[in-house]
Amino acid sequence: MQLTTPCPVAFTSKILGGRWKARIVWSLIRGQPLRFSEIRRACPPISDRILTKELRELEEWGLLSRMAYPVIPPKTEYSLTNLGETLRPVMQSMAEWGLSHRDTITRGSGDDDRGVMVNASDQPAAR
Repeated sequence: MQLTTPCPVAFTSKILGGRWKARIVWSLIRGQPLRFSEIRRACPPISDRILTKELRELEEWGLLSRMAYPVIPPKTEYSLTNLGETLRPVMQSMAEWGLSHRDTITRGSGDDDRGVMVNASDQPAAR
């Protein structure tokens, strides 16, 4: 994935973008290490293949660490690194915004800055 962009918002969106990365980071925000299966339960209906891919990318970028224990059955735990912990205020702000505005948006009564309704029923008719 190409990560370079001059826009800091676009860069952050690339890191946390997609369907799963922000949810994975959010599940790890509690500070306690989580096993693969615990993260999977926090992100239904993610597949094992996609979760593995997303965890590897987050680890590659230095946002989380993976600790594999030499036991049978295999035990692997994931936790946020110091760099990953810097996402805590970002994730908390996203959560607060979501809680504050979810009902308004899901009811379809959210107005954009021009006073135009932002929902599917207010789209112009096709010509």
